[in-house]
Amino acid sequence: MRFLPYYIIFFFAFSGEVLAQKTIVYGKVKDADNGDPIPFANVIFKGTSTGTTTKFDGTYTIETTQPVDSVIASYIGYKTKTLPIKNGIRQNLDFQLDVEVVNLQEVVFVAEENPAFAIMRNVIDHKEENDKRSLDAYEYESYTKIEVDVDNLTDKFKQNKQVKKIVSVLDSIQIIAGDNGRPILPVFFSEALSRYYVRNNPDMRHEYILKTKVNGLGLTDGTFTSQLVGSTYQEYNFYKNYMTILEKEFVSPLTNGWKGIYNYYLMDSVMIGDDFCYRLDFEPKRKNDLAFKGTIWVTKKEYALKQIDVSVGKAANLNFIEKLTIRQELVRTEAGPWLPSKTRVLVDVSQPTEEIAGLLAKFYVSNDHIVVNQPRDESYYRLPVEMDEEVRMSNDMYWQDHRHEKLSASEINVYHMVDTLKTIPVIKTYTDLVKFAYSGYYKLGKVDLGPYPLFLSYNNVEGLRLGFGGETNFQFSDKWVLKGLVGYGFGDEKWKYKVGIDYIISRKPWIKTGIEVREDVDPVYFAYRDINDEGVFYTFNRLGTLRRPFQHSKLQFTLNNQLVRDINTRLTFRYDRLDPVFDFSYYDDLNKPDPQIKQNITTTEARLQVEWAKDRKYLVDDNDRISGGFNRFPIIRLNFTAGMPLFDSDLIYQKLGFEFLKKLKMGELGTSYLTLEGEYVFGNIPYPVLQNHLGNETPFYIPYTYNLMNNFEFVTDRYVSFDYRHHFEGKILNHVPLLRALKLRLVGEAKILYGGIRQENIDLIVPIYDSQGNPEKQFGVLRDDLPYVELGYGVENILKVIRVDFFHRLTYLDNPNVHDFGVKIGFQLIL
Repeated sequence: MRFLPYYIIFFFAFSGEVLAQKTIVYGKVKDADNGDPIPFANVIFKGTSTGTTTKFDGTYTIETTQPVDSVIASYIGYKTKTLPIKNGIRQNLDFQLDVEVVNLQEVVFVAEENPAFAIMRNVIDHKEENDKRSLDAYEYESYTKIEVDVDNLTDKFKQNKQVKKIVSVLDSIQIIAGDNGRPILPVFFSEALSRYYVRNNPDMRHEYILKTKVNGLGLTDGTFTSQLVGSTYQEYNFYKNYMTILEKEFVSPLTNGWKGIYNYYLMDSVMIGDDFCYRLDFEPKRKNDLAFKGTIWVTKKEYALKQIDVSVGKAANLNFIEKLTIRQELVRTEAGPWLPSKTRVLVDVSQPTEEIAGLLAKFYVSNDHIVVNQPRDESYYRLPVEMDEEVRMSNDMYWQDHRHEKLSASEINVYHMVDTLKTIPVIKTYTDLVKFAYSGYYKLGKVDLGPYPLFLSYNNVEGLRLGFGGETNFQFSDKWVLKGLVGYGFGDEKWKYKVGIDYIISRKPWIKTGIEVREDVDPVYFAYRDINDEGVFYTFNRLGTLRRPFQHSKLQFTLNNQLVRDINTRLTFRYDRLDPVFDFSYYDDLNKPDPQIKQNITTTEARLQVEWAKDRKYLVDDNDRISGGFNRFPIIRLNFTAGMPLFDSDLIYQKLGFEFLKKLKMGELGTSYLTLEGEYVFGNIPYPVLQNHLGNETPFYIPYTYNLMNNFEFVTDRYVSFDYRHHFEGKILNHVPLLRALKLRLVGEAKILYGGIRQENIDLIVPIYDSQGNPEKQFGVLRDDLPYVELGYGVENILKVIRVDFFHRLTYLDNPNVHDFGVKIGFQLIL
């Protein structure tokens, strides 16, 4: 009998933990402003030490047998929040944390240095061995998810008469934003699955997009968008000193010059998975700089970046961006360097006025099935981005099997809401008008009407001119493009037209051919230039007074071909006839004993352009191919033109030219654009066929002209030009207290033109005499020993859209009607 009490005591002592009620709480921590998940946040039972940190998707699970009544969620940059719970049950608890502007506390170290400095020195010392660029090659499967929402839906915005028409949709927006979050209106959602391949030394990349699922307002076929939703455009490597984001150069917190840019603070040590990590918080020393504020977690063993959470606030010299956030997790590869496994980016575009809503863009990338140091043959990387032939053919079952993580309930709701919005007539009309405004074309079934800038104009030759045109689109054919434009001048009472046919021979590689017939009036300096006749510069120069205009007849055949990965060719055959609409004539051949005087110019040309643009990305937009712009390599073009005595042309000449274009990223100092070009003409031809350098007699800043040069001031048959433009991106003015808040940015520019013209080409032109019998100067020439030079400086980002430039002309100041100083104004929309 004495045994029983001891047994009972032992039983209850052993089973006390088991019989106690267990409290299990799970859920998600999100940003109250945008509903984006917050990874790495601390979640803990109040009054205990039991807690965890949220996963990359913001989810968490904690449990305890202790009596508890509430849970606390906290994270740097957010207000701590406490929510009540029920004890002893399993329950869901989601947090919506509000943003809190917090400056990291100043820490004073006496006799010893900041402990974060020693860690940072080790991080920099180990950068190369931890950076993925030290791998020979790597590849992985990448899943990308993009969502774009209209946010900041103010009461004034909702009262807009057009917005009221979709009020039935707005009533359900709260479900997407969450219980305490701001309402949002989804306009775009996409998913993409691809294989991403990288080979270092030389740097070569290839993304093969397997499947995409794209749903958004204003989209047609979607193949263009499918090229943008992969992981190619979501590359963030914090081991670089500078990172290009939104076309701006941001200083990485792991830059070699870290100590002069950021303040660092050692906050904690924590186990993350199997790695013991230091947590360092940091902030830029100058809040207006293009730099980050946030937290990094660095492994103690390798001093490698394990996790990072950074943001850029609206104090930075960045337009229209309320907030930029990047969160990333990295994993150790078997070779040592670390690769990003998950990346989440949020871009919050501010609202210009209370009547206009803002924009919220969310990007998520998950990488899996990583393979390292197995480089493929160089030919495998020929195309930077390639789409599977069935890239858009997939069903819900495919995505359920291949997504790296399930869609949340709100993301599923986004898909349905976008579909609903697309059916509302006012939404469709609005998106069509927006596309019409920026593209110049209005889609009407299988035909795009435009470009609208050429529908109406007025000048001294044509008087009032009315026009109309259009071209077929991808829905008509993915091979053939038919296009045409017709106009009538009520002043000269003549019809003008342009008719063309393009044929896409191949899309891989890109081969496209076309033929065009054109009859129009052109200023002489447009006749032999490859200027887009749908662009703003061309349209503007057709207004008012046309300088030395010609009636221009043209027949042209082109063949564009991508020979290999980095080399493109353009072969052109063209026939031109120019009939002057002003007093002009020239001698056909001064070597003849009796040269004839002619008014019209007729030429037959063959031209070959070879372009080398290493790693340049191209996007196929339906039946067009668009350049992805500059990268770290220059663009080099070589041009050869041969004028041949075919048809009724008797001008024989050759032109040999080159172009060198380079974008120079200079880190904190900003970005420069360098252009070198030159040409030499063999043979004797009249000045309209030579190089008529573009002057700028308008009050507006035009970057590819000489802003203090007059039209026809200089004509050359040989020249070399240098054009250097630099944008300081606020580097200097950010340090001026009274100007800092205005976010002004300095710009600088230098243009030099060196060249000349042979006397034989000058003598070809028949003199024109004034009323006094004196010969009039028809064009100017450069001296062999004196280049044309102009320097400029100015301020951009005035009220976010205006730039003012001040120019000084240094040479040829004795030419008639020139100015040694001028002011030009420009309008631009830049970040």
